Amino acid sequence: MSTDGIRALTFDTGGTILDWHSGFVAALSASGKRHGVVRDWAQLANELRRRSLKAMLNQGQSAPPAYTIDGAHRSVLEALLAENALTRVFTEVDRSAIAYEAPHSFKCWPDFPPVLPRLREKFMVVSFTILSYRLIIDTARVNGLSWDAIFSCEGIGKYKILPEAYRAAAQYLQLDPGECCMVACHNFDLDAAKAAGFKTAFVRRPDEWGSAGPPDPEPNPAHDIIVDDFPALAARLGAGR
Repeated sequence: MSTDGIRALTFDTGGTILDWHSGFVAALSASGKRHGVVRDWAQLANELRRRSLKAMLNQGQSAPPAYTIDGAHRSVLEALLAENALTRVFTEVDRSAIAYEAPHSFKCWPDFPPVLPRLREKFMVVSFTILSYRLIIDTARVNGLSWDAIFSCEGIGKYKILPEAYRAAAQYLQLDPGECCMVACHNFDLDAAKAAGFKTAFVRRPDEWGSAGPPDPEPNPAHDIIVDDFPALAARLGAGR
């Protein structure tokens, strides 16, 4: 595709930028080790992510959003602890460490930080996410990331994959949707962005869900750019070295 006309890159951040799976697994297993219990922590991490994501999508469609991703993480964790006979085992300290401290400390995929400054030389580069403002601020500080802006659905009041969320992001940038390129490793996000007029770039993250593999590993061929990693994305966008 021609990259002519793209002025901003809007990045999905959970999963595409942040390695949530390793972060949740580490927090769950650390609490388990403290209390001498063993479960399939990788499977529980994936279920925590899956249910939390489901709880966030399309919030604001018929009523104002009632919680952020931080609230979703906590409520889903409580349900998973009950289902796995851990309610009386994990303390409040454990719950806070898993549902709040871990996601606010997620590490990003190592191929992203070196590419971010190069992309910012040519484009406005924005975190556009269902994650909370505070989570993105904290993980940016942990990973040394400098976003040009953070657009959280928390502030928009309409969560992906509602079209209003994408339109708002373009409006905040004072751009037409076609001047924005949504970057993600998830077809559902990119498909919704394309329907709202964005260009789309699929970046593969095969390890996002650990050994289980991502639920939608094959990109929709309609995406404008499909690459294996962030250096390849920069090269396709003319921001390579």
